[in-house]
Amino acid sequence: MAEERFKKIYTQGKLNITEILVDQETGVHYVFHLSGYAGGMTPLLDKDGKPYIQDVDKMDS
Repeated sequence: MAEERFKKIYTQGKLNITEILVDQETGVHYVFHLSGYAGGMTPLLDKDGKPYIQDVDKMDS
């Protein structure tokens, strides 16, 4: 089976859940928030307003 593309690196909450996921192919970090039946996901931005990207060659497997 192929390796999963997204890896969860942070989670907080039980009812209102916030998670940070990393796309292991591009290195882009995403914030996911779930509250009740509603949820959303957006790229995590750096201080310059650009997507936070981690070097995929330096990621842990």
